[in-house]
Amino acid sequence: MEAAKELRYVPNQAARSLITRRTHTLGVILPDMHGEFFAQVIRGLDETARTHDHHVLVSSSHSDQDEARAAVRAMLGRVDGLAIMWPSSEHNLFADLLPDQLPVVLLLASDESTAFPSLSIDNRAGARSVVEHLLDHGHERIAILTGPSANRDAQQRLAGYRAAMRESGPGHDPILEIPGDFMQATGYRAVSQLLALDPRPTALFASNDSMAIGALHALHEAGLRVPEDMALVGFDDIPSAQYMNPPLSTVHVPIYELGARAVELLIHRTNRTSDTPQTEAVLPTDLALRASCGCAATE
Repeated sequence: MEAAKELRYVPNQAARSLITRRTHTLGVILPDMHGEFFAQVIRGLDETARTHDHHVLVSSSHSDQDEARAAVRAMLGRVDGLAIMWPSSEHNLFADLLPDQLPVVLLLASDESTAFPSLSIDNRAGARSVVEHLLDHGHERIAILTGPSANRDAQQRLAGYRAAMRESGPGHDPILEIPGDFMQATGYRAVSQLLALDPRPTALFASNDSMAIGALHALHEAGLRVPEDMALVGFDDIPSAQYMNPPLSTVHVPIYELGARAVELLIHRTNRTSDTPQTEAVLPTDLALRASCGCAATE
C-alpha cells in the first residue's frame, strides 16, 4: 500500500472489468441536454446511481437518428446498462445494435415498443385535465402550441387537448393549433400569430413549460395581462415555472422520478434478481395550479 501510494498507482478499471464483467457505470442517451427538463432527469439518474455505487455516463443524440446510433455504439462495452430517451415513433431504431445480455430501459418510448422495458408519462391524461380546467374557468376559445410532429409526447398531448375540446368544450378547431418545437423562442414567436386571430383566444395551452415561458414574455411585451387578458398553462412543471410572473400553471410531471426509476430498473436487471420487475410503467401526472390561469397556488 505504501508503494502504491508513493507511485500514485490507480487500478485500471478497464482491465478489472474484463475479469468482473462489471464497470459499475450506467449509460444514458438523451435527445438533448439543454434545459431544466433534461437537467432534472439527469439529477434523478445520477443521485440514484450513486446510492448503488454506480456512476453515470451521459451522451446526447441531438434528436438525430445517426447520432443516436453512434452514441449507443460508443457506450457498448463501457456500461453495465443503458437508458435511452427516444420519444419518437421509431422505437426499433436501436434493436440491431444492442446485445441481448445488456440491460436496457427506454424512456418516453412508443407504446408499441415491446423489445425493452420502458418508462413513459401519461401525457394524454395530463393535457386533457389541464384543458378541462381551462374550460371549467369559462374559456371556450383555447389555443394549443404543439410540440414536434414526430415526438410521441407531443402527439399524445395534442390528442389530450383535442379530446377535451371535443368532449367537454365547443369542439376541435384546427386554426387554434399552432405548430411548435418545445423551444422558448417558438413560444415567443407564436404569440403574434395568436393575437392575429379573430376572435382572439382567451387561453393558451403550451405543450411544454419552455414554450409557455417564451409565450409569457411575448404577452407581457404586447401589453397583455396574464391571466386577465389571456390565461396560460404549460406542461412538465420545471423548477422555474413557479417563479415566473405570474407563476405558471402547468401539468406536473415526475421528472426526477423518471430518471430515478430508470436507474432502479437497470440495477435490478444488472443484478439479475429472481423476481421479475415491471417491464412497462406509465408515470401519472397531476395539475400544479398557479396564478397564470387565474388560480391560487395548489402547492
